[in-house]
Amino acid sequence: MTREEKGVLIEELYQKFSDNSNFYITDASRMSVAQTTALRRLCFEKGIEFKVFKNSLIQKALLRMDADYAPFDEKVLKGFSGIMFSAQDANAPAKLIKEFRKKSGINYPLLKGASIDTDLFIGEESLDMLVSLKSKAELIGEVIGLLQSPAKNVISGLKGAGGKLAGILKTLSEREN
Repeated sequence: MTREEKGVLIEELYQKFSDNSNFYITDASRMSVAQTTALRRLCFEKGIEFKVFKNSLIQKALLRMDADYAPFDEKVLKGFSGIMFSAQDANAPAKLIKEFRKKSGINYPLLKGASIDTDLFIGEESLDMLVSLKSKAELIGEVIGLLQSPAKNVISGLKGAGGKLAGILKTLSEREN
C-alpha cells in the first residue's frame, strides 16, 4: 500500500470518527469466515457499519481528533481491530454484540474499547454497562414523563375529588328533602 493510499484511508477513517461520535473497537480474530459474514449481515440489518482497519491507521486517524484517545494506544489498538460505527444509538453495537453471541453460541466478537461521545470505555467488562446505556431519545422521554407525572396526579386528584364532592353534596341534598 502506497503512502498516498494510506493517507486516503486515514482521511476516510477520520471522517467516519468525526461523523459518528459512537464507535466500538472489537476483536473478531477467532471467528470463522461464516461467523464473520453472519456478524456483518447482522450489523447491516441493524444499521451499524462494521469495517476492519490496521491499528496504525486507526491510531493516526484518532490523533487528528479533538478528544484524547491515548488510552486506546496501549490497550485497545493491539491485534485484530474491527470498528462498529453507530450514528444513532450509543448502545446499539453493544446490544448487537450480545445478540450475536447469543445466536451464534460463541463468545466473540470481543469488545476491546468504545467511544461514546468521546467518553472512553476499555475492555470486555464494559459491555454489560454499555448495553444498559439509554439513548438520547429514551432519556428525553423519561424526563418528559417525569415532568408530566405531577401535573397528571394533580388533575386526576381534582377530578376524582370533584366527583366525590359532587356525589356527597347530591346525597346530602337528597336527605334533607
